[in-house]
Amino acid sequence: MLNEEKIIEEPFSKYQLMKFLEKKLDRAGLASVDVQRTPIMTRITLEVLNPARIIGRKGKFINEFTELIRKEFKIDNPQISVIEVRTPYLEPRMVAKKATRYIETGKKVRAVLHYMLREIMRAGAIGAEIVAAGKIGAKGARAKRLRVSAGYIPKAGEPTRLIKEAHINANTKSGVIGVLVRIAPPGTVFPDKKPEEKVVLPKVIEAATEIVKRRGEGERVRGPPRGRGPPRGRGPPRGRRGR
Repeated sequence: MLNEEKIIEEPFSKYQLMKFLEKKLDRAGLASVDVQRTPIMTRITLEVLNPARIIGRKGKFINEFTELIRKEFKIDNPQISVIEVRTPYLEPRMVAKKATRYIETGKKVRAVLHYMLREIMRAGAIGAEIVAAGKIGAKGARAKRLRVSAGYIPKAGEPTRLIKEAHINANTKSGVIGVLVRIAPPGTVFPDKKPEEKVVLPKVIEAATEIVKRRGEGERVRGPPRGRGPPRGRGPPRGRRGR
């Protein structure tokens, strides 16, 4: 009975720890969390975009954070190691987080998915899949599902363990939209797949992504005001004539 309780308790405590770290380290650009328990220590590996936010000055913040984890989760001798993320578009959690931010600011969901897919494949991924499901239409519309994919993504069997995935929710005015990102990292060897040439994306994806990119950078195109002609020069006052 004790062994059964231990088997159930360990994955649940690991899940709670991962959720706690994702919430606390979201501003540091947390990409993934790996927890390995050994008889001597518990090794926690964090992949983040900005390691300086976690380490702090002279390691002050990471020491305080380690002590907090030890007391909160009753972990003996936790050891935290921080790894910097070099390619954010190969990390599903960071891609999903960025996609939800675009969606929450009012960008079109389909264009956002195309943009993210293009950047993932440009980063060198073997395959990628992005699925958005929820209140994608206007307020009061039915929930629907959009999916874009490129390259090779296994759906069943042992090769699915090699796929990195993450799910993040976007809170919009019309409702919640869930974004699921699956990525096959470069260098992954699948037993049922031979290495192929680089995937060529459709032209519709290339065209849609540029619009999202310009809007994301804050560019704004202004045209001439409607119903008004070009400005005219100021003439002499009416009712007077020059002498």
